[in-house]
Amino acid sequence: MSGTPATPVIDTHVILRNGDKILFSQRGGPYGYGRWHMPSGKLDQGEPLPHGAARELFEETGITVDPSALRLVHVVHHRQDDKVQRIGFFFEAVEWEGEPVNREPDKCMALDWFADHDLPEDIIEYPKAGLLGYLRGAGPFTSHNWQ
Repeated sequence: MSGTPATPVIDTHVILRNGDKILFSQRGGPYGYGRWHMPSGKLDQGEPLPHGAARELFEETGITVDPSALRLVHVVHHRQDDKVQRIGFFFEAVEWEGEPVNREPDKCMALDWFADHDLPEDIIEYPKAGLLGYLRGAGPFTSHNWQ
């Protein structure tokens, strides 16, 4: 017996590193207002994952990264609610060009660097699951918000 095939939203998240520091953005939109997360966004139809991650990073921060320089470091299967599930691909970027600038002031209140051992307290749970999976070396996958 088979059920209905899942149609998850595919997200990309970029863990932009500068030594031991990671770039975070503070949400200014209705979802997660005032809370922190890494540059992220939805994958466009027909777009390769690393290209989507590089595009989202540039759109939000003005930082340029070669998609081939992104390293996939973690995957999160997130249950948003009874109808929506998401699969988040977390990429690490250590080679990049530019200085971070808030290019989406309508969605982002601030950009700031935090040390990987002194993270902001109020990180949105879903991206936090992927970030901690990566930082703790917990393996390649986390299941989040499933009963």
